[in-house]
Amino acid sequence: MSLVRRAFALASALLLAGCAAQPNPPVTPPLARPTPAPIVPVVPPPPANAMAAGVAIVPPAATIYDQWAERALAAFRVSCPQLMRRQDQSGLAQGADWAPLCTEAATLAPEQAAAFFRDRFDWVRVGNGKAFATGYYEPSIQGSRTPQPGYAPIYGVPKDLVKCTRPDGTNGRGRIDQTGTCVPYFSRADIDNGALANRGLEIAWAADPVDLFFAEIQGSARIEFPDGTSTRIGYAEQNGLPYTAIGKLLRDRGILPPGGASMQAIKDWIRANPEQGLALMRENASYIFFRELTGPGPIGALNVPVTPHGTVAADPKFVPLGAPVYLALDRPEAYGLWVAQDVGGAIKGPNRFDTFWGNGPEATRIAGGMSGNGVAYVLLPKGAAARALAQP
Repeated sequence: MSLVRRAFALASALLLAGCAAQPNPPVTPPLARPTPAPIVPVVPPPPANAMAAGVAIVPPAATIYDQWAERALAAFRVSCPQLMRRQDQSGLAQGADWAPLCTEAATLAPEQAAAFFRDRFDWVRVGNGKAFATGYYEPSIQGSRTPQPGYAPIYGVPKDLVKCTRPDGTNGRGRIDQTGTCVPYFSRADIDNGALANRGLEIAWAADPVDLFFAEIQGSARIEFPDGTSTRIGYAEQNGLPYTAIGKLLRDRGILPPGGASMQAIKDWIRANPEQGLALMRENASYIFFRELTGPGPIGALNVPVTPHGTVAADPKFVPLGAPVYLALDRPEAYGLWVAQDVGGAIKGPNRFDTFWGNGPEATRIAGGMSGNGVAYVLLPKGAAARALAQP
């Protein structure tokens, strides 16, 4: 081997030896990416009342049909005594503001009603005015004065249902347990399972528990007895637990299509699926207690009889109870003048309404399928809205 080749081989060997002796460089682990925090949408709290939602005075409707106005005038007259002394929660008007209008309404002939509502009130829009209206009615259900197999009890108000301060400092309906603590009241499932049995609270018994469930949603019912007599029951109290709309649950779960969750469709599904139907009804933990009524019709939140095609339930934080309301809806049967004479467990927030249709098959049909969208206007005594808007 030549000297040059030997030198080259020696150099190569030394180089390889040197490479073999070098330790492997440390492996640096990749930097872990921090998990991004979930984006939680900021949902503003709902407005406290109409003034917080925003109020604008608008021109009155160009057309007010006589039949709308006459029904509204009758309902307004009945509401006036309560309206003038009721403490308003909306911030829109005071009881004394209504006195001149109530005095005038008492003297009007029916043909003067349309001009009265058009000219003697300020029309206001609360928030954006975008309205949604459903319907309710007075159902007739079969029942008994004595317990029968398969019948469901219709309960009056339990004495242990009280308003109390919960451990978290909030106030609401509940009951006081053995330790003296305010706890939630019995749920629908608890009551179905006998939590109120043998207390003497039964007004009557309903032949069909499904009919009774929907009577709770309506807030009233006529109970028909086998001997041909009947009695009316109306809302007296609620157990304080949140209301859950079972129609929405069926739509969300794909059981009923978006446009198919009418009252009759829901009833049909419950009866066709009794075990699942019972579980579905119990998902609405809210429970209504009734009282027996006398007089011409169901009693609303104003403690006056409600008016078929004249009464609307509203949230008193946004509409003074007793005030006229004009609904311009995409449902022509509900378009027109109403009077806010009632409230409802699901009727919350500005421009949410529930229209009352009375008793009978036609009322049942209209109310069960009512879902109207449009714009709402609240009618106030002239000057009341401007005064409220001028306050800091």
